[in-house]
Amino acid sequence: MLDILKSIIIGIVEGITEFLPVSSTGHIILAEALMRIPSGNVWTNSFTAVFDYAIQLGAIFAVIQLYFNRLNPFSQKKTSKERFQTWRLWIKVVVGVIPAVIFGFLFNDFMDAHLLNFRVVSATLIIYGIAFIWIENRQKNIAPKITSLNKITFKLALFIGLFQVLSLVPGTSRSGATILGAVILGASRFVAAEFSFFLSIPVMFGVTILKVGTFLLHGGRFTGMQSIVMLVGFVVSWIVALFAIKVMMRYIQNNDFKIFGWYRIAIGAIFLLLGFAGFVK
Repeated sequence: MLDILKSIIIGIVEGITEFLPVSSTGHIILAEALMRIPSGNVWTNSFTAVFDYAIQLGAIFAVIQLYFNRLNPFSQKKTSKERFQTWRLWIKVVVGVIPAVIFGFLFNDFMDAHLLNFRVVSATLIIYGIAFIWIENRQKNIAPKITSLNKITFKLALFIGLFQVLSLVPGTSRSGATILGAVILGASRFVAAEFSFFLSIPVMFGVTILKVGTFLLHGGRFTGMQSIVMLVGFVVSWIVALFAIKVMMRYIQNNDFKIFGWYRIAIGAIFLLLGFAGFVK
């Protein structure tokens, strides 16, 4: 039961933080460190690595559920023009994902091996926290030029995708990098957040398949308890992400992202202190 409780806690952390610009990876590392994960027969190093990516897919299912009608190009409820616009949106998403696919295959393993430590995670949390505050102050009196997803061009989608590459560095936050990039390039907060959500769908499907597939190809197998633990974490992150996305989208309609910047600075400082104290490896 203790292993399932740990899975629930990590699932809650993932569901809340995956789409907020605060770094779900950093929060999961912190939560697992405080619960002494990996350890024991269930939470082995290899299982924990796969688990952390698999539950992110649960959060992605929340996006698919909430935006299914928007993202469904085959819906008979849409006019031919609306279906065409949906196909164009998907093509823009694919264009935006290309940089992450290329750089991810080239550098993802290197980043995990050499930069996945508390110093780097703390630094990126703090640096991007400062960036959010600075960008929001800079944009305060500048009206966004892009106020709907249809106004995102293919060129702009590619540039936003290049910002997403920054999230290969642990602690950056995939949603944080893409939202920040889109806002800098002229998108409203609402549009930036939605496009970030949609970019996450192919990225996280691809990463999860890659991680699980690599684990299985190298002879890895899940025990019965590990399968249950993973399923629980997946479902919990899905349910929690549903509420987190709704709350975030309501919040940013009338507020800026500075609160997330201050939060990142605070959690980055806490992360750094716990790292030097030996709680976070």
